[in-house]
Amino acid sequence: MSKIAYKNLSKIAGPLIFIEGVKDAAYGEMVDIKLANGERRLGQVLDTREGLAVVQVFGQTYGLGTDNTSTRFTGETAMISVSDEMLGRTFDGLGNPRDSGPKIISKERYDLVGSGINPYSREEPSEFIQTGMSNIDGMNTLVRGQKLPIFSGAGLPHNLLASQIARQAKVLGSSESFSVVFAAIGITSEESNFFIKQFEESGALGRSVLFLNLSSDPSMERILTPRLALTTAEFLAYEREMHVLVILTDMTNYCEALREISAAREEVPGRRGYPGYMYTDLASIYERAGKIKGRKGSVTQIPILAMPADDITHPIPDLTGYITEGQIVMSRELHRLNIQPPVDVLTSLSRLMNQGIGSGRTREDHRNLADQLYAAYAQGKDARALTAIVGEEALSEIDRKFLAIANNFERKFVNQGIDENRSIEQTLSIGWELLSELPESEMKRIKPEFIAKYRKKSITLEDKEIEEQ
Repeated sequence: MSKIAYKNLSKIAGPLIFIEGVKDAAYGEMVDIKLANGERRLGQVLDTREGLAVVQVFGQTYGLGTDNTSTRFTGETAMISVSDEMLGRTFDGLGNPRDSGPKIISKERYDLVGSGINPYSREEPSEFIQTGMSNIDGMNTLVRGQKLPIFSGAGLPHNLLASQIARQAKVLGSSESFSVVFAAIGITSEESNFFIKQFEESGALGRSVLFLNLSSDPSMERILTPRLALTTAEFLAYEREMHVLVILTDMTNYCEALREISAAREEVPGRRGYPGYMYTDLASIYERAGKIKGRKGSVTQIPILAMPADDITHPIPDLTGYITEGQIVMSRELHRLNIQPPVDVLTSLSRLMNQGIGSGRTREDHRNLADQLYAAYAQGKDARALTAIVGEEALSEIDRKFLAIANNFERKFVNQGIDENRSIEQTLSIGWELLSELPESEMKRIKPEFIAKYRKKSITLEDKEIEEQ
């Protein structure tokens, strides 16, 4: 740490302080800030030019003064001590213990910025992750090393969906469960307690690391919290060869903190007041998911973001969609119909789905079945809209069948209990059962050999259930 203590604090603007007369300050360098009453706070250099350093303060700037505050530049970037002992522990948004356990002391210290994965060293994601959720496994498959965000809205149960994925996710054919790194970014105490309770009751807490930055905590901490989580995940994945699932909620709060910093720096705002570099900043977080050739471990990422006013064209979901490999979109309409989880499969997408399904991974008919279910559900929703105008009696017989498929698709395929863990075989069987009433001539997206092989099986299962009843 530098022995020079600077007291040339010239200006305080929101979460930023401006220090004059500083020599050799580096971008990203950590700063130790000491108040007149002896209290210490942490900061980081955001901008540096000749004789001036702009520092963002992690914490409140209340109590800081231009004439009684001293600062020391540490000569280090933001680092975190990492260890196997972090599993089962809970930390705050700056990496300090939030539970009753001791502070992590380790020789292994990692830079929060992380080491970018060389594109040549990236291994193409191809291993199917079974989440136990039919709407994801069957229609928008998650693959190990993928980044697949959840687009939600205020009041929608995205936390239930995320916790269920965290409990149930596993690589098919492997008995090994995922280790979970969970980062709460500006969420309420109620939401935080919900996740902790879910992890404790399911027994998943022992294989999880939790970083909690609550809405009552300083907003500037939100800049570090996701990076703390991802650095920990990279250590567990690439040094301890674990499959790691990273859940980041809520990325909207992270982007609001970015906008707050940008406004304090008096930068020219971009779309809706967010900084023009938000795309680059989000990419520096999302692109840390992946697999590396020759390494057993992987980092799979599920960021959650609440779309302001349910607007999917808002800059936060819009930019996130460009960077990530698809999205799971939650529907307020399905939520009103008491469908849990209320996932709209038609607007959802997994760009890596084809790489994780098919013969040898899930089943040979998976792609064809998903395509046919998409088509049938879309036609059924069109028939439902027509029914509102002309009544169901005016529909043709085939339109009534598509309408029935759409209704059953939502009630039987998408809807499932929060503790219901379906295998991929069960998911595909439900799909075939939904299509069993459809004439073979309408199954234009499924190969005839798959219809002959699997449609008969689904009808036999259905008949067997009727006989048992």
